[in-house]
Amino acid sequence: MREIYDVIIIGTGIAGMTAAIYLKEEGLNVLVVTKNDLIQETNTNYAQGGIIAWKESDTPEKLADDIFKAGYHYNNIDAVNKLSEEGPRLAFDFLIDKLGIEFIKTSAGSIDYTGEAAHSERRIIHYKDHTGEKIQEYLINYAKKINIPILVSHTAIDLISNNHHSKDCQELYKSREIMGVYFLDNKTEEVKTCFSHYVILATGGAGNLYQHTTNPPSSTGDGMSMAYRGGADIINAEFIQFHPTSLFHKDIKRFLISESLRGEGAKLLDPYGRQFIENYTPLKELAPRDAIARALYEEMNKLGTEYMLLDLANHYKGEKPIKERFSRIYTKCLAGGIDITKEPIPIVPAAHYICGGIKVDLNGRTSLKNLYAIGEVSCTGLHGSNRLASTSLLEGLLWGKTSAKDIASNFKEIKKERFDCIPDWKIPDHVEEFDPLLLKQDLQAIQLTMWNYAGIVKTKKGLERAQSDLNYYSHRIFKFYKEAKLNRDIIELRNAIVSALLIVNSALHNNKSTGCHYLKG
Repeated sequence: MREIYDVIIIGTGIAGMTAAIYLKEEGLNVLVVTKNDLIQETNTNYAQGGIIAWKESDTPEKLADDIFKAGYHYNNIDAVNKLSEEGPRLAFDFLIDKLGIEFIKTSAGSIDYTGEAAHSERRIIHYKDHTGEKIQEYLINYAKKINIPILVSHTAIDLISNNHHSKDCQELYKSREIMGVYFLDNKTEEVKTCFSHYVILATGGAGNLYQHTTNPPSSTGDGMSMAYRGGADIINAEFIQFHPTSLFHKDIKRFLISESLRGEGAKLLDPYGRQFIENYTPLKELAPRDAIARALYEEMNKLGTEYMLLDLANHYKGEKPIKERFSRIYTKCLAGGIDITKEPIPIVPAAHYICGGIKVDLNGRTSLKNLYAIGEVSCTGLHGSNRLASTSLLEGLLWGKTSAKDIASNFKEIKKERFDCIPDWKIPDHVEEFDPLLLKQDLQAIQLTMWNYAGIVKTKKGLERAQSDLNYYSHRIFKFYKEAKLNRDIIELRNAIVSALLIVNSALHNNKSTGCHYLKG
């Protein structure tokens, strides 16, 4: 398979699908690819709270001020201004007017805006606590309607670049540019060579590098790892945001308890039913995520407990019944024996979002020619050192559109003879089959190292220990990779170790505590 596309997009969340829709409607030949068996298996699909949208009483200046405060003024001013000025209207124009999503309304028939921590305005539209799921559903339906090809169960192995892969030695003397992607068909184990004039990485985050995360298992830092190996710039990788409230349950893992519960009045309690958050921050439950997560971490260590509590039942201020307003959370918790209308929810902080990533400009362009990155895998600088809640979906939406428009406006083809000089993937003459348990064990070692030494609270000694351990794992994993028969697990493991080292090395180079990067001692 040596097809040439105008644009290949890796990732099917809000960023990737939005870009695909705009590119297709500009008349370009697009291929969207996901390593998952289901198109909807994305971080977008698991987003509960909502998305920032236009509101008459709100202003770009107020939104920008909230983003700057939450991000500790580490933000890229131009990116913040772009999102504040263009983003809220786009939520209406694209999601409501174009896709036809009907967000929840009040009993009076107007859009129901909810609040979340560190927002000075109730500016977040939602579909109960299924917002991401609803957006994902409508994106997929629209993409199918306009016949966008979506390839599932295909794992990206490497970006194809002229310097690294071409058999024409003259390409060594040109600037590096991306010319496509090598994909592994997860089911047949065939490697496919897919060429394109442009590639967009929309691969999401890296939460699965940590022992506790709200992310799905597929979040292994793939895009950041591929881009780094290809020579792209990575920035702010040390800023990993931990969501303060994921469900603590022996049988239910990776389940987020939305920040909007605290926006609707829920209180944080210790296991003995005592409120404590005011001892850490005057903003109490509505403080930014990094402050809440650290407070929970410190209090858990002080009390020697594995979890804390979130009490919605006794403090709920919403208009609709809890069962209706938070139906997804209610159903999931009830399945685990917890009735959130009657009792507090056991919670624990968990890795949630990477505020850094592949460095891009305001159009989503990376430092490599023909390569764009959008959504969580990218770093526009919007979030600074800590993300404001409900900005991520809007960032994916806005830069999905922006990158597509930039490509369409400046489209240039790569000459076909240059593609002809790129060889197909070479499979070694002798490959070994490895026990899947060995791969699982190595991933768990990475996750435990990251949780213990590069987590909510870091120390210089801990980070140095993490760097040493990860370097040791890296040597073994890369040896594995060269000798093993390719499969998705091995590719993800390589991506995980590369991204974990990027995060730890960035943390070691930043000696100043700010936002998500908190150094102790």
